[in-house]
Amino acid sequence: MGGHEGPLLLKGIFMEEMNSTAKSMKKTEPKLRQSLRYMRDKDAEKVRGIFHFNEVPGGSMSFMYKAYAEDEIERYDMLDGEIYTVPLGVARHLNKNCTYPVHRYETDEKGKATVKIGQKVSRCSFQSLEFIDIDEMQPDPGIITVEKVL
Repeated sequence: MGGHEGPLLLKGIFMEEMNSTAKSMKKTEPKLRQSLRYMRDKDAEKVRGIFHFNEVPGGSMSFMYKAYAEDEIERYDMLDGEIYTVPLGVARHLNKNCTYPVHRYETDEKGKATVKIGQKVSRCSFQSLEFIDIDEMQPDPGIITVEKVL
């Protein structure tokens, strides 16, 4: 008898928490759907710009893109320096997500080895030819420095 009371009690508490969470989600779900619909509509707006392939100047890049569950997977084939009209979400993706970190190893004044991530290198970018009021269209110039003493 004592062996079954613990799990049943925990299960009861867990179920109560799940029910209250589900009720609160039902209240906020329409707002979330409206917000996601707005973001999806905004990301679907077409922008015109120049694709820059920083990693291989003059080269081409192909990638698949899907941001939302309702969207179809789309293939994009782009040449460096060419002008394209793409959805805003794709342009943001090219400017924000196509980077890799550069790691550096140094020794401090005490002789301990440290690891640093000194910068992010952008593989490609999309330069808008239209005026839009979104700061996110600019490639990320920020340098993130993370240090770890080994």
